Amino acid sequence: MKLLHTSITVKNMNETIKFYTENFGLKLVNRREIPENNAEIAFLEDDQTDYRIELTFWCNKQDYSEGDQLDHLALGVKDMDRSIADLKRKGVKIAKEPYFLANSLKRIAFIKDPNDIWIELIQQE
Repeated sequence: MKLLHTSITVKNMNETIKFYTENFGLKLVNRREIPENNAEIAFLEDDQTDYRIELTFWCNKQDYSEGDQLDHLALGVKDMDRSIADLKRKGVKIAKEPYFLANSLKRIAFIKDPNDIWIELIQQE
């Protein structure tokens, strides 16, 4: 597996993009709406690695409690079906079985760690 990105929940997408690009030199590489989740996401990266920060804005989220900002970690897997089967056999909680988001070519799934932190698995070529 390969660590791909960390997602954080944000209150204001434009303000947060400006913060990371102006203060840390990160570049905005993708920004799009996810209608089925009523959310918007944006990816920022540096010019030295392929690791990204995903900013997630939940359109209906009103409450922001300290500690709620970490949305999920993302790991790349080569064989989604094998990975899910292995994790199930080990008793790992599967939060969402593998699926495709609209307009996406990559299959994803979500599992939970022992602290109920979500981990996204992304099929890699």
